[in-house]
Amino acid sequence: MGKLIIFSAPSGSGKTTIVRELLKRFDCFEFSISATSRQPRGQEQDGVDYYFLSNEEFRSRVERDEFVEWEEVYAGTCYGTLKSEMERIWSKGNVIVFDVDVMGGINLKRLFGDDARSIFIMPPSVEELERRLRGRGTDSEEVILKRIAKAEFELSKAEHFDFTVVNDVLEAAVDETSKIIENFLK
Repeated sequence: MGKLIIFSAPSGSGKTTIVRELLKRFDCFEFSISATSRQPRGQEQDGVDYYFLSNEEFRSRVERDEFVEWEEVYAGTCYGTLKSEMERIWSKGNVIVFDVDVMGGINLKRLFGDDARSIFIMPPSVEELERRLRGRGTDSEEVILKRIAKAEFELSKAEHFDFTVVNDVLEAAVDETSKIIENFLK
């Protein structure tokens, strides 16, 4: 078993942007592609951004114990980490980087303990979070309102992570996160 870095945050906090920047800085990092039962958004591709599964296939894989962890994040929409994905990355000697929902992040940290470093990406405010979600232009008003409501619950879980990084200025958040990771990998 190797090391892993876990990033979690409310939707719109900028965790995916930070993860993309870190993947450029650390050659040993490899992104863990999560599985989901939702439909692709925008330019998302199967096997690149997510493994897009039907609800039936997702549930079947749960029953066959193929997930390290999984969660029904929104009613009828599941996300999870396939055991095969972790094995694929560790077999190359790489450090796994997770970009997962908050409960998934807490579960992964609980499962992997000191072999994992968990980082919560905090938005500067709920108002800024809403502005970012609307600025994406990928979600309906109903989805945006659900995400904002869920964010308040998720923000209350930040204390369960090893570190919290406020993403107010992207470059500063990436630099702070890089230092945390460098210390962990030493």
